[in-house]
Formats: sequence, C-alpha cells, structure tokens
Amino acid sequence: MGHPPGAFGGRRGGGGRRPYRGARKFIRALPPLIILGGVFFDLLTPATYTAAPLFSAAPLIAAPFFSTLTTLLTGIAAVLASEGLHLYNRTVTDIPSLTETLTVLTVSALALLINRVVLRSGERLASARVIAETAQKAVLPMPAERIGGLQCAARYEAAQADAFIGGDLFAVQETPYGVRMVLGDVRGKGLDAVEAVAVVIGAFREAAEQERTLEGVVQRLERALAREGTRRDGLDAFEGFTTAVLAEIPHGDGGSTFGGFVRLVNRGHPPPLMLYADGRLDTLEPGEPALPLGMGDLAAWPDRAEGRPYPPGATLLFYTDGLSEARNAEGVFYDPGERLAGRIFPGPEELLDALVDDVRLHTGGGSTDDMALLAVSRPAAGQPERRRTMPVVPPGGPGEPRGEPGRGPDRRPGQGPGHRP
Repeated sequence: MGHPPGAFGGRRGGGGRRPYRGARKFIRALPPLIILGGVFFDLLTPATYTAAPLFSAAPLIAAPFFSTLTTLLTGIAAVLASEGLHLYNRTVTDIPSLTETLTVLTVSALALLINRVVLRSGERLASARVIAETAQKAVLPMPAERIGGLQCAARYEAAQADAFIGGDLFAVQETPYGVRMVLGDVRGKGLDAVEAVAVVIGAFREAAEQERTLEGVVQRLERALAREGTRRDGLDAFEGFTTAVLAEIPHGDGGSTFGGFVRLVNRGHPPPLMLYADGRLDTLEPGEPALPLGMGDLAAWPDRAEGRPYPPGATLLFYTDGLSEARNAEGVFYDPGERLAGRIFPGPEELLDALVDDVRLHTGGGSTDDMALLAVSRPAAGQPERRRTMPVVPPGGPGEPRGEPGRGPDRRPGQGPGHRP
C-alpha cells in the first residue's frame, strides 16, 4: 500500500495552524467592522430603519474573545456611535432614539458580565491543565533520554482534547539485571483507569529492582492488580485487566554493555516491532498467547520470557492499540509494520515524531482511543550521542506540531513503502 503524500517526509511548516490565525484576525476586526457597518447602514437608509442591533452585537462578539478593557471600549464605541447618529439626525429626544440608546447601553453592560464569566472559566481551565500536567508527571513520568546506555523516547497521545493521561502506561528503569521496561493498556476509562495505571507503575518500579527474573516481575504485577481488584466495587472487581508487554535488556558479561538480545513477556498486548539499522523490520509475536494481567486465575500456563536478537543500531518500538486500531475515513486500520518497513530513522525521537504525524494523516487528525508509544534504541558502535531539544509531549491538542515533524530520512535505494524483510 502506498504512502499518502507527505507521509514520513516533508515539513508541514505549521500549515494546519494557519486557518486558526486567519480566524483570530477576522474575529479581532469584527467588532469595529460591525460598528462601522452600523454607521453606514444608518446613514444610507431611511429614518424608519435602525442600526441598533448591529451596535448591540459588537460588544457581545468582543466579550468571549477579548479582555475586559477591550470589551468596555467596544461597548462605549457602540453607545457613542448610536448617540452620534441620533445627534446627526436631530432625533436625540425622540422616544425611539432613547430606547435604542438604552438597548445598546444595556447590552454593553451584559457583554461586560459575560466577559468576566468567560475569563474566570478560562482561569479555572488553566488551573485544571496545570493540575493535570502535574498528575501526569507524578503518575506517568517520561523516561530519561538515555538509560543504561540506551536511547529512549516516549509519547502519550490522548484521544480527548485537553486530556493528559488515561489508561495507557509505560515505564523504563535501569536495574541490577539490565534495563527493564513495561508498556500496557488498562481496561476502562476515567479515574479508575488512572488508579490502575498508578498501581501497575508502582508495582513495576519496585519489582524491577527486586526480582531476579522478568517472569518474577510479571507475577508481582499480577498480584498487585489482584489486590487492587478486591478493593473495587461493581464490574471492575471481576473484569478488570491490563494488557501489557514487559521487556528486559540484560547486561553483557562486562556489566556495562548489553548482550545481543532482549527478553519479552507479552500478556495479551499488541506485539512490539524491531526496526534494524538497515531498514528491515520484525514483528515480535509471542510464541504462545497469554491472558492479560489481572486474569491470572484463568491462566493454565506459567509466564515464559522469550529471547529475541537485539543487535547494535536496532530500535524496539512498543505501542498500545490506539495506534494499531486507528482508522481512516474508509475504516482501514493503521498498520505500523507496513508503514515503517524499509524506513531508517536517526534515533527514537525522530521515529516517534514521524509515526505520530503519519497516524494523524491516516486518521485525518482524529482518534477514538488513547495512544502510548515507547521507542528504545541500542546505539551502534561509534554512534554520536543525541540530545533531545523538544519536550516529549507538548501541551497542544492533536493538531499541535511536535518538534520537527516528518524528520525521517529518505528511503534506502530499492526499499519501497511495501517492502518487508
């Protein structure tokens, strides 16, 4: 399947934001234009016609978009314009003229009240955003750029505008047994899901340091979710679960380098991808299917970590079903394996930048599910250290540009969009 124009290449240059800039300029110019239009309307029409509705509309339009001072000045300008026309027409003392002036004055006062309510609501929303960002950092902190010699990058894309955290989770931690990581998706939405995320992340942080095997870490998470389930009332007490994939990159013989493989335990989660330095790609499907975490009572087999090659220059990509189940207008699911095959990226940051942009192109900018991404690269020998220059998750919504979108380099010769290893 061919890639749409601009996928993984070419800068968008903020093109998606230009219409909003134009709208702002239009709204800013609208109140004075309405007042000016009311003046011409009154001058060019018979005395039986009135421009009072236009003069009343100007401060009402200014109220939700401008400061209190600007709204006040707009109201004063509307009253003065109305009264000035009455003076010009020598109808100041007429009852209809007095009624029109009083109407414009009353609506201007109402506009000031609306302006104060809107500004106060905006302040509360800004406060809520700060609290949400703080909660995200506390519950789901972003991994460091470099952990144990590996390069890391993460993204959290919330489906709901202005949301910062939901039921997706990830964590990376250096331990005496190597670098261990988890990426998962909690069943459900809202605060219950956030609670479960906190439980899983907290249990993982502790177990990753203490358990000698990756299977032991998985069992600790299983027990933590079982304890959490006994505290809950209703359906979640019986049907709560978390799909997750855990990985361990063990240290080599010297203790400071890594062996050439990664261990994986997949509990009902979409399989991670391995992107090699030459553009080849493997889907790391589990040898045996397993139930999600929280359903251990139904499992009839023990967890078994599976080893896979992890050579220098390769990148591990973990993702939640918010990526693989993203649909376009025709209902076609996004296939990360197909879209990334044959691509080469300088590092994990560039990989996630290009991937997020490509998903937006595929879905038309909308999504119905949260999406968490985690990319971990093992640098090749002599590869220079890269520094992150942009925040991992900017505060904007789905249309906000991230760093330098689409920085993925050109394809290698002979590797088209449908190329697979």
